[in-house]
Amino acid sequence: MRYLGLDLGTKTLGIAITDKTNTLSSPLKTLHFSSEDYESVINDIKEIISNYQISEIALGNPINMDGSRGFASKRSLSFKDLLNKEFPSINVTLVDERLTSVTAHNILSENGKKAINHKKSVDAIAATIILDTFLARKGNNNG
Repeated sequence: MRYLGLDLGTKTLGIAITDKTNTLSSPLKTLHFSSEDYESVINDIKEIISNYQISEIALGNPINMDGSRGFASKRSLSFKDLLNKEFPSINVTLVDERLTSVTAHNILSENGKKAINHKKSVDAIAATIILDTFLARKGNNNG
């Protein structure tokens, strides 16, 4: 059983996955959809869950820097409700994702990627950071 990390945007969903030991995470893909048509990605997620035997999902929750919840956070809460409805046997955990996109852009820049090419992979990298945060929290709770 593996874990899935999701970074939800208005038109993209970055996806990351753990290895079989649930210790390392890596980018899997980025799904694209019409603006806020979140239901259109459910079949893709269903296929990933089936193919990789996903047992838990870490969903990014973009809380504002002051700790308040704005539109983006409410969007993640709604998407969590949709995931819970579609996949009732899979635990979906919200993970504070403040600055993950900034960190993802920095990682890409440090690895020699030009800023113009960041758009292709920034969401999946951000999903990896969300999943890493989830794994670290899970590790701290277990030990």
